[in-house]
Amino acid sequence: MSDVPPASTQPPGWLRRTEAEQRWPAALAIAVAVGIHLLLPADLAPRPRWLLPGLEAALLLSVVVVNPLRINRETRILRPLSIGLAGLLGVATALSAIRLVRALFGEGHIASHLLLWGAAIWLTNVIVFALWFWEGDRGGPASRADGLRPHPDFLFTQMSSPELAPRDWEPGFFDYFYLSFTNATAFSPTDTLPMSTWAKLGMLAESAVSLVTVLLVVARAVNVIG
Repeated sequence: MSDVPPASTQPPGWLRRTEAEQRWPAALAIAVAVGIHLLLPADLAPRPRWLLPGLEAALLLSVVVVNPLRINRETRILRPLSIGLAGLLGVATALSAIRLVRALFGEGHIASHLLLWGAAIWLTNVIVFALWFWEGDRGGPASRADGLRPHPDFLFTQMSSPELAPRDWEPGFFDYFYLSFTNATAFSPTDTLPMSTWAKLGMLAESAVSLVTVLLVVARAVNVIG
């Protein structure tokens, strides 16, 4: 007789061991963020211009080499590499935002350029926090695939209403990107609730950065146009 319980009695996918998540969505988002850093104007990019994008690219390559397809194993070096990569992206974005704020109060800037620079930094910030949420929730993607931690840091709709989701559903990178995007847009939780303290602080920080960036850039651009 089979030891596998019937589907009707199995716990939902996010509570049990499931097939590991693919690497490419997170890798693509990181590559986009690195590309944005390279395309930022010289007076906004952290200096030396090549240092942070170079380190980010090197870390991304290392993470992909260690675990290229599915995140089905956690090594002692992989998780620190992933967290270090997200940290570097965050530092680069913060430095760029500081330079943007300084540029906003300067003279001779074209309104369309201010809006474009602000949008690029805002999008990078969304990617950075999506990575933080993805890496932090229940110990990271490998831990979630193993179903090791039953208490979620983020409560998705499919968790509170499992009858509306497939039995094998569990959050992937796109779910955390959606969470980050809506939080940066609405400045508050939408359909996903933060449960742990660090998750609440993370959403608070992202909302604050997004709010300041949007208000300053739009206000300054309108002032320049006027």
